[in-house]
Amino acid sequence: MSDVVQRQISSSETKNAAKDVKKSTEPQKLGAIDTNAVDHAALREQHRHDREERANIVLWKKPFTTLFYFFCEAMIKLHSIIIRLWNNKIKVLVFLSIVTTLVMTYNTKGSHQKYVASVRKQFLWCAYWVGLGVLSSVGLGTGLHTFLLYLGPHIAAVTLAAFECMSVDFQEPPYPDEIICPEEEGVSMSIWTIMSKVRLEAFMWGAGTAIGELPPYFMARAARLSGIEPDDEEYEEFEEILEHLEDPNNQDWMTRTKLAIQKLVQKVGFFGIVACASIPNPLFDLAGITCGHFLIPFWTFFGATLIGKAIIKMHIQKIFIITLFSEHHVENIISLVGHIPKVGPALQAPFQDYLEKQKNKLHHKPGTQVAQEGSWLSWIFEKVIIIMVTYFVVSIINSMAQSYAKRIQQRKREEKEHSQ
Repeated sequence: MSDVVQRQISSSETKNAAKDVKKSTEPQKLGAIDTNAVDHAALREQHRHDREERANIVLWKKPFTTLFYFFCEAMIKLHSIIIRLWNNKIKVLVFLSIVTTLVMTYNTKGSHQKYVASVRKQFLWCAYWVGLGVLSSVGLGTGLHTFLLYLGPHIAAVTLAAFECMSVDFQEPPYPDEIICPEEEGVSMSIWTIMSKVRLEAFMWGAGTAIGELPPYFMARAARLSGIEPDDEEYEEFEEILEHLEDPNNQDWMTRTKLAIQKLVQKVGFFGIVACASIPNPLFDLAGITCGHFLIPFWTFFGATLIGKAIIKMHIQKIFIITLFSEHHVENIISLVGHIPKVGPALQAPFQDYLEKQKNKLHHKPGTQVAQEGSWLSWIFEKVIIIMVTYFVVSIINSMAQSYAKRIQQRKREEKEHSQ
């Protein structure tokens, strides 16, 4: 009997001791969580301070420092590329062998040259538009708006020529460098015929924009797999959105919009990405970061982005441009300009003159010279292109200089941690 009592007493003492241990460890766990939260907040604050410091490294504030940092970062990137190529020697040799074979085939005379010329022309044409698409969505911090500068005007020129010539069978060459009406003109023209004429370049441009959306995806995916938080403003903004997910009262309209995109991509998956990519969406980088953070497979993300941007979105944009620049709409817009009080007639005249000159250029014979008369509209457009390209180049220099400054800050932070 006494043994039973002793066992009951000992078991109750064991339970009490376990409860005491549990109570004593709970504050420790809470303390560890609080410490982690404090460290995380301190790291974010440090990243914010570093970004503010790097933001001053621009050509118009610190030109010599910016240029020096730019060249240093360029040398580091070049060294990294050389090391990567050296580590993939076999692939490089195979690639060089293929290029050498193609060059020899290109320079060897024979009946195959007409096919070589056709493939070369098509390849360069596609590569040109893919490159412009990539520039539009990457830009190392700022995108070059190549749709407004190149693809949009190209579709508009084809549209105006198609309605003037009533045909899209433009003489090649000189098309696409120059548009000349064919000798046999048609009697009608439809939007679908024009869309089929510019389908290839529009698709390639859209594919380029899809490729340009990959860096945010890879950055977020690498951060999730490595467990290291990158010093990236968009990624930290994404994490803040996740933290405020359960606090709807502390959200402005922009945060709610970003949350809606994040939920759409996370819950709907492939079709959610297609929906986000199919509309003009300046927040699509957030969709890429969301997909990378939640480890959505690469081909799911890229396939949906390609369908959304290169097929659905491009068809919407093509229809808009072709409809806007169809002959009767252009004439209606020019006539409306003339009704603007006081300045209307003065603005209408150069637009009408420019449109008539463009129509006349479509009907000249191949090989004949056309008098090049200056127009203030073309002058303004050329200067806008120069300004935007210059801004794009300057932004790349600033971005690369700030990347080198980020390396210096990280090195200093690591040295400080080792010294402690």
